Amino acid sequence: MPTGVAIRDVREQLFDAAERVLLRDGPSALTSRAVTTEAGCAKGVLHRHFEDFDAFLAEFVLDRVTRMDAQAAALRDAAGTGTVVDNLAAALTALFNSVAVAIVPLVIFRDALRARLRRDWPAGIPVLTEAAILIGAYLTAERDLGRITADAEVDGVAATLIGACHLLFADRTGTPPDPADVRRTVVTVVSGVLTRS
Repeated sequence: MPTGVAIRDVREQLFDAAERVLLRDGPSALTSRAVTTEAGCAKGVLHRHFEDFDAFLAEFVLDRVTRMDAQAAALRDAAGTGTVVDNLAAALTALFNSVAVAIVPLVIFRDALRARLRRDWPAGIPVLTEAAILIGAYLTAERDLGRITADAEVDGVAATLIGACHLLFADRTGTPPDPADVRRTVVTVVSGVLTRS
């Protein structure tokens, strides 16, 4: 690897490289050497910017969680438009077609990473927990608009949607689920809380 060449936005370059390795080869292939090779930089670059590889991975996971903010805003803005089922199916498909589904086994795979994440994220797997929060916020907005029943326990519905859809998308090496399957899962979970209006 060339040395002495300034790299702009090193952290972002390394995070993007980690995402590509994770999506292509899975969590067991995600090493500091694989990341720096993918990023086209010397291995020492990663260690100059992060305490160790697990610190890098923790920041990578949290960075990808913060990227969900745009998805959350778009879903909240969709409240009152289209149908609740279609809005949820589209949001869940986008979520699970992203790096989110690959982050789950990464966090499960690495004990030291889980321990580091617990410092800032005391419960759950960050990307799935954040997804449940964003779905819950959307369902709350729909409840406020009268499209979800007033007594709906939106946090429980959101968590159930995340779990059910994660099962559909969990095999990242297989064929992604058909949109009709995602929609059917959403209908199954939310049918009891949808209003008829």
